Amino acid sequence: MRLLFFTDTHLRSTTPESRTDDMVETMKKKLSEIVEIANGYSVTAVIHGGDLFDMPSPGLGAMGDLVGIFNRLQAPVYIINGNHDIYGHNISTLSRTLLGFLIAMGSFTILSRQPVYVDDGNVRVQLTGAGYHYDIDDDPSSYVVSKKNCDIAIHVAHGMLLDKAVFPGGNYTLIDDVKDRTEADITLVGHYHMGFDEVVYNGKYFFNPGSVVRLSSHPAEMRRLPQVLLLDLNGRIDYRYIKLKCARPGPEVLDRTKIEQAHFRAEKRAYFLQEIRAAAGTSRKDPYGILEEVIKDRQDSEGLSREVVDEVRRRFAEAEAMLKGGV
Repeated sequence: MRLLFFTDTHLRSTTPESRTDDMVETMKKKLSEIVEIANGYSVTAVIHGGDLFDMPSPGLGAMGDLVGIFNRLQAPVYIINGNHDIYGHNISTLSRTLLGFLIAMGSFTILSRQPVYVDDGNVRVQLTGAGYHYDIDDDPSSYVVSKKNCDIAIHVAHGMLLDKAVFPGGNYTLIDDVKDRTEADITLVGHYHMGFDEVVYNGKYFFNPGSVVRLSSHPAEMRRLPQVLLLDLNGRIDYRYIKLKCARPGPEVLDRTKIEQAHFRAEKRAYFLQEIRAAAGTSRKDPYGILEEVIKDRQDSEGLSREVVDEVRRRFAEAEAMLKGGV
C-alpha cells in the first residue's frame, strides 16, 4: 500500500505581496503535479494535513478550477481542517465553510478521532485525525491515539507539533512529549510551514514535509522547495520525499522588497518608542498608549491647552501614516 501526504496548500484567488508570480496559476501547476505523482505511484489514498484554503470562504471563481484538479485523482482524499479553513479558530464552524461544503458533497473525507480503515488486501491501515482547534497545543492529547484492529495506525494533526523548540515561549507541542504516549505508528502534521526532518523513535515515525505553498519571504522560505511525502507500507514502513518539479527557486518567486521595508519600518518604530518611553518614564509598548501617558503627564505638570494636545495627536497620526506608507 502506498499513501501520499501533503499539507498547507492555502488555496486563494489573489497573489500575496511576497510573491512575484501568479499564485493561482502556480497552484494549478503544483496540484496537477501532485495528482500526477499520486496516480503515477497508484496510491491507495491521498492525505491532506489541513489549511486546504487560505480562508474559510475564498472567492469561488478560482476555487472551482483549483479544487477541480482533485477530481483527476484515482484515489480518495482524506483531510483535516486547518486554522485557515474555519472561522475564529472554532472547529464548530466547519459546516459553514467551503471545506465543509466539499466534505458534505463527498469530495473529501474528514478524519476525526473515530478511526477510518483503509485495506488493500495486504495491509490494513487505521486513519485518525485532529483538525485545528484553538487549544490544540495546550496539552499533548490531540496528538495521542490508540491503535486498534490494524497493521499500521496513522494519525494526522494540524497543530504546532515540533521536533525542537523553534519559538521560545510560544505555544507548541514537542514530539518528546508525545512519542511515549501515542500508539500511532506514523504521525503526520501540518501547520508549521517550514516542516522538519523525520523523527523516528522506537518504530514510530513523525513527519512534516512542510507547506506546499510559500507565503512569506523569510530567508528559510527562500531556500526551501515544496515537497510531498510518499509512504510505502508494504511489509514495512518506507518513505521518500518528492520535490515538486514545477516549484521554482525562492528568489525567482519571492520578493524580499516588502519584508525589508517592513523590517526597516519596524526598526524605526522600535527606536522611536524607545526614545519616547525613556522620556516619558513608562513601560507601555503601544505607541498610542505611550502618547496618551505623555500627554496626561504634561497636562498635569504644564497645563497644556486643548489646542496643543489636538495638534500633537494630529501630527502623531500623520507620522504613523507616513511610516505605514513606507515614506
